[in-house]
Amino acid sequence: MKPDLQFDFLVDRAKNTVTVKREFAAGRQLVWDCHTKSELLDRWFAPKPLTTKTKSMEFREGGHWHFAMIDPEGNEYWSLMEYRTINPIDGYSAYDGFSDETGAPNMDMPRSTWDVTFTEVASDRTMVSTLVVYGSLAELETVLQMGMQEGLTSTLERLDELLATFG
Repeated sequence: MKPDLQFDFLVDRAKNTVTVKREFAAGRQLVWDCHTKSELLDRWFAPKPLTTKTKSMEFREGGHWHFAMIDPEGNEYWSLMEYRTINPIDGYSAYDGFSDETGAPNMDMPRSTWDVTFTEVASDRTMVSTLVVYGSLAELETVLQMGMQEGLTSTLERLDELLATFG
């Protein structure tokens, strides 16, 4: 990550939330596209050394993104993001959780709602703010213990790298 770009990872245990604010050195349309198009998500949405593959995606209200993160040994970790609201280039909300390869939710793992907003900081800078809400403190603690902060930090650094290729 470039040191002059804002990155906040704030945990609120009283509200069972994580707020992530991350600035990117790119215009808002490009950052939006990287979050909403599977061919771009597949290039960055996993912490190193994992990779991502999309099984299906319909970026629309009521649509979904069904994808797997794959480790170097080939193990697949499936997830399903279900889009609730979409306000083009400004933000979206979604319900996120682990799933199996068919898209059936894994009810033994925490699920969360995401509220993601995209704000132009300057013509070449975009702030992405993500509020992640869990149903309980136990669910929040589970994902934190699984390494959510470290994984997300690595994932967002990969987005920095991808955005730099468009420069």
